[in-house]
Amino acid sequence: MIRIGITGQSGFVGTHLYNTLGLYPDKYKRIPFEDSYFQDEVKLKEFVVSCDVIVHLAAMNRHNDPQVIYNTNIKLVRQLTEACVATQSTPHIIFSSSTQEERDNLYGKSKKEGRELLEQWADKYNAQFTAFVIPNVYGPFGNPYYNSVVATFCHQLTHNETPKIEVDGEIKLIYVSELVEVIIKNIQQHSETPLNTAKHCETIFIPNTSEIKVSSLLQKLQNYKENYFSKGEIPCLDKPSDRNLWNTFLCYIDHESFFPFHLKLNTDNRGSFVETVKLNSGGQVSFSTTVPGITRGNHFHTRKAERFAVIKGKARIELRRIGTDKILTFDLDGSQPSFVDMPIWTTHNITNMGDDELYTIFWISEHYDANDPDTYFEKV
Repeated sequence: MIRIGITGQSGFVGTHLYNTLGLYPDKYKRIPFEDSYFQDEVKLKEFVVSCDVIVHLAAMNRHNDPQVIYNTNIKLVRQLTEACVATQSTPHIIFSSSTQEERDNLYGKSKKEGRELLEQWADKYNAQFTAFVIPNVYGPFGNPYYNSVVATFCHQLTHNETPKIEVDGEIKLIYVSELVEVIIKNIQQHSETPLNTAKHCETIFIPNTSEIKVSSLLQKLQNYKENYFSKGEIPCLDKPSDRNLWNTFLCYIDHESFFPFHLKLNTDNRGSFVETVKLNSGGQVSFSTTVPGITRGNHFHTRKAERFAVIKGKARIELRRIGTDKILTFDLDGSQPSFVDMPIWTTHNITNMGDDELYTIFWISEHYDANDPDTYFEKV
């Protein structure tokens, strides 16, 4: 059982790291930390004594006076090392530095000098120290106007504010869960390495997992808002970076006022039809009711997969491979929900064979459009 404490536990990265560690209660014991410990010597000393590992995330990122940022961050490092010295504690300290170390600003300077102070402490007291030089971190629950431009744009777009691009440069990003994975892996590796063979100090430059121009980021997020807020449409999530960005965007929506999202119901003499899910990857899910005796379908596709799932009523599904005369017939009953998958190049239909309305869920691997060249009408 590794005892892990996180300064800045309530912050953006700290929250994700703390919650992730909680998924493995048999491996990690989380030592609670509160920001007030830095104003209480006794509490801070009790904290460092209780930890095998301390992930030092507490820091100030933004302030109107850059000197305040520098002074605060250096002070936090000194307080942490002084508490360790006073209690003769030598936990493995992990420090979150930033790629801004290379820039000529006081925040970057505070990170670089803080890393050097911790290295000196580790060398002197034979302790383990790891510094991570981290690119821009984004993800759910980041603070707008503070943690990242991603958080700011997401908040603005979901709260009817107008985003503004200050500098349209390329930004290198890492998703917060990816960063947490790196931190936990390092903790585990150090716990399995004998102290006499472990490096006392190491600096690891964490590579970004995505890179995007600020204007392109804003355009993508604007598309998310336009399509999701008006149509409930989910964007293409084939790439991990797109999935991560979408999950980030979604968490900034005011769920209490936004949901439930009312879908459009289309009704004609056959019954009703409503699209329940429309995806730019993963396909489309729809729901229909069909009145007795009516047949839907009688078409085939050359690249789209399709599924009919009956959830209420009695149905007959027919399939016939194009170019052949053999018809396959399947009888389905909603009392035992079931489905039939339609192969490509196979015309298919569904008929309500009962006395009540038929309820069907449809899934198709791409958006269904009767005018799409891939939808060909032919009777079974």
